[in-house]
Amino acid sequence: MDEGRDDRVPLVDLREVDETQVPVVGGKAAHLGALARVDGIRVPAGFCVTTTAFRQVMVQVPEVDDRLGQLSRLSPDDAEAIRTLSAAIRRSIEETAIPGDLAAAITGALARFGERAAYAVRSSATAEDTPTASFAGQQDTYLNVVGSAAILRHVSRCWASLFTERAVVYRLRNGVDHRTVQMAVVVQKMVFPDAAGILFTADPVTGNRKVATVDASFGLGEALVSGLVNPDVFRVRDGEVVAGSVAVKQRAVAAVPGGGTREVAIEAQRRDQPALTREQVLRLVRLGRRIEAHFGRPQDIEWCLVDDDFQIVQSRPITTLFPVPAADDQDNHVYLSVGHQQMMTDAMRPLGLSVWQLTAIAQMREAGGRLFVDATGLLASPASRTGFLEMVGKSDPLTKDALETLLDRPGFIPTTLPSGDGAGPARLPSGGASVEADPAIVPELIARSEASIATLRRDIATVTGTALFDFLLEAFQEHKRVLADPLNMRAIMAGMEATWWLNDRLHEWLGEKNAADTLTLSAPGNITSEMGLALLDVADVIRPHPEVVAFLQGVADDDFLDELPKVAGGADARAAIEAYLDRYGMRCVGEIDITRPRWSERPSTLVPVLLDNVKLFEPGAARRRFEQGRQEAQRKAQEVVTRLRALPDGEQKAAETERMIDRVRTFIGYREYPKYDIISRYFIYKQALLAEAERLVRAGVLTATEDAFYLTFGEFHEVVRSQRVDVELIRRRRDAFRADQALTPPRVLTSDGEMITGSYRRDDVPAGALVGVPVSAGTVDGRARVILDMAEADLEAGDILVTTHTDPSWTPLFVGIAGLVTEVGGLMTHGAVIAREYGLPAVVSVLDATRLIKDGQRIRVHGSDGYVEILS
Repeated sequence: MDEGRDDRVPLVDLREVDETQVPVVGGKAAHLGALARVDGIRVPAGFCVTTTAFRQVMVQVPEVDDRLGQLSRLSPDDAEAIRTLSAAIRRSIEETAIPGDLAAAITGALARFGERAAYAVRSSATAEDTPTASFAGQQDTYLNVVGSAAILRHVSRCWASLFTERAVVYRLRNGVDHRTVQMAVVVQKMVFPDAAGILFTADPVTGNRKVATVDASFGLGEALVSGLVNPDVFRVRDGEVVAGSVAVKQRAVAAVPGGGTREVAIEAQRRDQPALTREQVLRLVRLGRRIEAHFGRPQDIEWCLVDDDFQIVQSRPITTLFPVPAADDQDNHVYLSVGHQQMMTDAMRPLGLSVWQLTAIAQMREAGGRLFVDATGLLASPASRTGFLEMVGKSDPLTKDALETLLDRPGFIPTTLPSGDGAGPARLPSGGASVEADPAIVPELIARSEASIATLRRDIATVTGTALFDFLLEAFQEHKRVLADPLNMRAIMAGMEATWWLNDRLHEWLGEKNAADTLTLSAPGNITSEMGLALLDVADVIRPHPEVVAFLQGVADDDFLDELPKVAGGADARAAIEAYLDRYGMRCVGEIDITRPRWSERPSTLVPVLLDNVKLFEPGAARRRFEQGRQEAQRKAQEVVTRLRALPDGEQKAAETERMIDRVRTFIGYREYPKYDIISRYFIYKQALLAEAERLVRAGVLTATEDAFYLTFGEFHEVVRSQRVDVELIRRRRDAFRADQALTPPRVLTSDGEMITGSYRRDDVPAGALVGVPVSAGTVDGRARVILDMAEADLEAGDILVTTHTDPSWTPLFVGIAGLVTEVGGLMTHGAVIAREYGLPAVVSVLDATRLIKDGQRIRVHGSDGYVEILS
């Protein structure tokens, strides 16, 4: 088998395989071959039936290709169709005879290894055991197969298992084309172990890279994998067993003479004995660390113990771990998720990540397609720790609790700032001294912003090529200067601090919970709430024209504005929509990612919300709604001041409160404007960069303009300069982005890789209630509408929106709902601010809300007390 490296050869010895041969031998075999080369690692001998053999067989089953096309068009939720098609494909493959020369090659290999020996016959697909998708358990493995006829039969069954229902669904959900995946088969000498199990070289639950977990049971590992027994579990850190539990193991899976396996009872005296000694556990973990070092990432390892000797039968990457941001030192670090602050926890493409890093005031690190700030310095210093935790707690109590959990662990947080970390520590925002309610400040800040953006739009218009990137680097500095303007920071903090002051003092003096929620209703100058009300005005233009409504109900693509004037009333409708897009078209869901399609680029996104507004509201709703909120806030202000005057020192309390009400009404609306400034600039940057990408497409450098999204800003610059691109890099980045999308980012992540969630420590909520952060007062019952994509909204009056997170682009939905529940958010995040301005009871930061609350259920939102009850 010395020809094993030739991909035309149908068989190859495992000892001749390495990680470069995945297309020929599949992921499992490639890892096994690599493992066999690692010093001190024993791997059972065997050979691989390569993908060349699989292709030879598939050529004999031409009907499969048509069925694969049908499979690719199915939804992963269409279980019945998938079951029928996949069964037909498997049947066709299993019934196809293995070509004579291939059967002879397999039989000849068996003769060399031992024709009457027992073997494990294992699937090895080309898309499994990769750094981004393990495909664990998706294809079949057969143990203790004896005799060449049985092995040939099981090789066919492994080929067919590429199309098990679970494998098909897994590929559909992960965006993997069925035709691109091929199957090799590993045939290995069977190991009959005393004990077997799984070693994770990182904690698969918390993600901690320094903690290894060993699961062990007697007999074959199938007992553990199939769930037949509860395993012994050992946790190892720094060469010590730090936790262990020994299960009562009543059953095991054993090999049957002549082939196959069966369940057997474990002798009574052995059932509560550990499957491994402490010394064996530590030795196994040392082997695991060696394997992890070879592959360069944490591993999920299947092992067998035979006569006190470990043999490794599989090793795959642990693909569910969230990556750790790179650091320039070996110190401990604590990273906070930027996405949880920006209400965008989705993965971002490289261009989006790098532009956000270049334009943000704080320095950030990337991991898993998300951005994080290093908070270690703030936590290490007693001078900043208390204020930082207080600020975090107001934003997100779960993050605060996670940080306090970490601080309670002795020794993890350093007593001095990390050394050598080029990113530097995060710093608390500071705008200097508070400002009084000067009505001229906000208009002045907005005028500065508008002038700066107008200059940017004018100056960028004629800049192209490499000069564009130099221009943008200077524009990014202006971008940061506007954001960091001390007056800007002071105006933002003035509104927030006044809100906190009113809530704290009025609760203390009057027993009022969240009084500021009412006092901020219809606050003037909030660009985001105005955006939601402005879409009501667009609906007023559309409502009188049934032909326009009918046309919009049939919209399927983004060129509908060109066709709209052809129907009665369509010209006026288009003018209203285009005026709205001129003002707000730079917004979109996930707008901090410059690569996301904006409303101006994809106006059909707004159509469902527009139609809901036409259906749910009467003409003039925007003006009435704003005026109602303003009057309610005014009445509340008069009420609390009157009540305060009746208290001891009432005149002083009333005067202080009036001053704070004036301050909050003056500044709280401006809280939303800096984000509008950022996104306005982002759209200008994006249009210029897309024009550059289109030039590269015309020159044949890029295949599509979107390819540029998978380059960092610096890499994009270099491609423009050199007129050359690494096509393979873009392909890898696409694959990595797809994998990142499947990850859930943690609020808090340590340099050990540990994800710390935090918890609510409350005993004042009903049993079964979902706890969160109260951000907008009131209680409301209604139908839950679980909506993950704004474009799929279909609301009725009284509905309660339940979603993962909302950024300003969701605001148009807020005018048509009765309440809000989100999984992410805090007191001063966008959704909370707008919910208060619209008077919507809201609870945010409710863990797993979109999973625990089913679409259509009746729920009750307690916006003052911070919990949600599921009523039906």
